[in-house]
Amino acid sequence: MNDASWARRAVRAAAAVVIAGTGAAALVAGAGTAAADTTAPTGGYWEVAADGGVLTFGAAGYYGSLGGTKLNQPIVGMAVTADRGGYWLVARDGGVFSFGDAKYFGSMGNRPLNKPIVGMAATPDGGGYWLVASDGGIFSFGDAGYYGSTGNRTLNKPIVGMAAAPNGLGYWLVASDGGIFNYGSARFEGSAGDVKLNQPIVGMAATPDGGGYWLAARDGGVFTYGDATFHGSAGNIALTHPAVGMAAASDGRGYEFVASDGGIFTYGSAGFYGSEGACVLAAPVVGVVNNG
Repeated sequence: MNDASWARRAVRAAAAVVIAGTGAAALVAGAGTAAADTTAPTGGYWEVAADGGVLTFGAAGYYGSLGGTKLNQPIVGMAVTADRGGYWLVARDGGVFSFGDAKYFGSMGNRPLNKPIVGMAATPDGGGYWLVASDGGIFSFGDAGYYGSTGNRTLNKPIVGMAAAPNGLGYWLVASDGGIFNYGSARFEGSAGDVKLNQPIVGMAATPDGGGYWLAARDGGVFTYGDATFHGSAGNIALTHPAVGMAAASDGRGYEFVASDGGIFTYGSAGFYGSEGACVLAAPVVGVVNNG
């Protein structure tokens, strides 16, 4: 996607934020004793592409991207701040790029890694983040605590994603065979590690109370554990492009997943705000993050 396209996306995103506002006080500090609401409006989602392009839908704000930047390694993941006023992107080499009100707390970009980074997750207050490598190695920055990793274990299949516990005191890792590894306050509620899968797992998302989680497979199949309920899947649909990531609705009653062409599939309470499924992208989409 060229610079003009990204610019148009930025204008559309800004317009979405304005439209979603709740009156003048949401945009400008109010007169008298009224205070401005600095929390970004909810609804929508972000997609991130391997070239660092950021695509926004609904009220998800656009704060910048790496779409026209030469990267050492492709982007593999994204996380948003607590107030949804910014986001981080992480590259395969562990480089971290921050936008909006997302603060930079460090990266692995200048350090040797045993295995490439495959994802990231932010702490609930936005004061830090974790990076996870394909061997399950965990790298914590800011107020993100270290609770353990599989970096010193031999895995049957590589780690492909992670999710943070809602209280910020733990996390789950998921492997491509559906194996789940839990640390800190993150509880084990089951896994697909002993299930014969049609396609490998590509991502996971946790419920708001941390009592369960969903796994998404490359063919759009969805697997639920704990208090995560099943709202549908694309497992019986022939996808034109594989699923690459998933995100949970903020109320825990739905989820969406994204395909590498930017196509979005929503279930339960997760709203559909558009997709890039019919567009020609400069690089494949690698993930999706929900806007609260």
